[in-house]
Amino acid sequence: MRAGTASLRQSLGTSLSALGDKTQAAFTHSLDSGYDPGASDSHNRQAEGIAVRDLSVCYGERYAFEGCTGEFLPASLTAVIGPNGAGKSSLLKALAGIVRPSAGEVICPALARHRLAYLPQRDELDRGFPVTVAELVALGGWRHFGSVREPPPRVAESVFEALAAVGLVSVPDRQIAELSVGQFQRALFARLLMQDAVVILLDEPFASLDESTTEDLLHFLRRWQGEGRTVIAVLHDLDCVRRHFPSTLLLARSPIAWGDTSLSLSAENLARAQKALVQPEGGRIGRVA
Repeated sequence: MRAGTASLRQSLGTSLSALGDKTQAAFTHSLDSGYDPGASDSHNRQAEGIAVRDLSVCYGERYAFEGCTGEFLPASLTAVIGPNGAGKSSLLKALAGIVRPSAGEVICPALARHRLAYLPQRDELDRGFPVTVAELVALGGWRHFGSVREPPPRVAESVFEALAAVGLVSVPDRQIAELSVGQFQRALFARLLMQDAVVILLDEPFASLDESTTEDLLHFLRRWQGEGRTVIAVLHDLDCVRRHFPSTLLLARSPIAWGDTSLSLSAENLARAQKALVQPEGGRIGRVA
């Protein structure tokens, strides 16, 4: 273990130093909320939620969603469901501070303290970035050491623990481009373990995964909630949501229902969500999936 962590610390520092500052910043910013060596350790973690007040996001003259008011309670596990084009990903980006609201506000103390983790859809991530699996996971500890500092021993040791937790202990030295879809998503979840965030945002975390991998990763969502973390996930599988998520926000460019999953996903509410995205010409935009 000591030899492995020493090698990781050296290789991570070397690979990052070989990259330009802008490239480093672009890669880390896509997954991490910033360098903050003063961030509190896990034993000081307190449950925190997110509140939104009349929140709207607009791209040009087109609203992604509007008029969203409510609260993701501390230590809650919430699914965000809706038709294609309903504004689900835009909502998560607004919560993560990536997209500036057109109106309203997001109240999220965890974001200001660099204790929010955001996992975008896989197609938004550059699989060709030249880092190994272990280096990718180690960068989840970004807030402890920044872009060019050698990670301290405790970070390197935690990488191997995170890889073991997601079943990737045998591939730490492989390039991320060489991983299967399921392996890459497991590596991203190991990275989330390293971030130790109090609020976790996941955009389609189980898309294109087999049933076994999905079930393994669902374990972490339940674990995080049990640890007092707030978890919000955009999903498309209604059966999965009904089985595993106590709370659901049904969104169709504006909130249709928000609260207990069995009530939010009633047949009446799902029908309302579909009708909300019917074009003036009568054609549907997407479907609830």
